[in-house]
Amino acid sequence: MSSTFLIALGSNRRHYLYGLPKGVVRAAMEELSALGTVTARSPIISSAPMGAARRRFANAAALVESEYDPEAMLAGLKWLESEFGRRGSRRWGDRVLDLDIVLWSGGVWRSRELVIPHPGLRERDFVLTPASAIVPDWRDPISGQNVRQLKARLTRKATLPR
Repeated sequence: MSSTFLIALGSNRRHYLYGLPKGVVRAAMEELSALGTVTARSPIISSAPMGAARRRFANAAALVESEYDPEAMLAGLKWLESEFGRRGSRRWGDRVLDLDIVLWSGGVWRSRELVIPHPGLRERDFVLTPASAIVPDWRDPISGQNVRQLKARLTRKATLPR
């Protein structure tokens, strides 16, 4: 049975073959086809680093239709990261390639290795902006809000008190 996965892509380190982070993300979007059929690709955006990372990130999202279940897709994404030269790194540190399953057509998945929807989905503009370009109406099964609504809620300007 086929599933659809929303994959978040990020890079903030140069790659010897693909060059700057934007080139890494572009190449990774193509290589996702090893895991299924890539049916949509977002534009690549630039975003500020989080946590220990020091360099700006290139971020994007892709929609992948696959016969894999979530655990197999995660294993495939980890394999792809290692093919791009990612080695064990500290959390939120600089990295050649980061691939995360953000949403899955099956709804919610919880295991020791994987939680879908991604726990940071609702707080990360660098995920929601690219995702809203390709799947604005896909609903978060936890909040019931679609990607466009999650992005609007996160990025709306706070009103000043009177």
